[in-house]
Amino acid sequence: MSPTFVSYAEIAAKGPKQTPEEAAAPLPPQIEVDESTSTSSLIDVDTPSVHTVPSDFQEQEIQTETQATRIEQEEQAAKEEAERAKAKARAEADLAKKKAKSKAKKADNWLTKQFASLSDGTTGALAAVNLFAVVGLSGWLGYRAWGLYDRRQFTWQHAGRGAGILAAVAVFESVFSSYLAKGKQAKDQ
Repeated sequence: MSPTFVSYAEIAAKGPKQTPEEAAAPLPPQIEVDESTSTSSLIDVDTPSVHTVPSDFQEQEIQTETQATRIEQEEQAAKEEAERAKAKARAEADLAKKKAKSKAKKADNWLTKQFASLSDGTTGALAAVNLFAVVGLSGWLGYRAWGLYDRRQFTWQHAGRGAGILAAVAVFESVFSSYLAKGKQAKDQ
């Protein structure tokens, strides 16, 4: 047998009927009026102790001295926190800079040591190979640029790429020659 569902309205309709007084909503609470209230506690608006505020008082961001003090304290705390964070970041950056400088110095010393260990013949051979590589690369770049120019396809992009390659080679050359010179100095000492 399946259960049948009966609504609350159907069950209430079967029960006893309410009287009109029972069915009516309760009256809202009433305010008791007492005529004996004294007006002596009211503030006299004509006395100088009453302060007036500007008409845009509600729109003001800071309305009381307490709010102004609190906001000032919060701003001061935020400044102090920012200063601490800045000092911490500066200290970390200095530490990282010192570590990087130390690593660079180690690498520099290692490279100088390697170049110092080369014999004079090997150093001369390295310099000659270096010279031939630079001359060969420059010649090849010039040949390619001339071919593009002849076909009227040479653009500023091609010139920029060539200049970039030559700049990279120049940087490599300066580093290579400086280490070669440092190695020679270290060997002579």
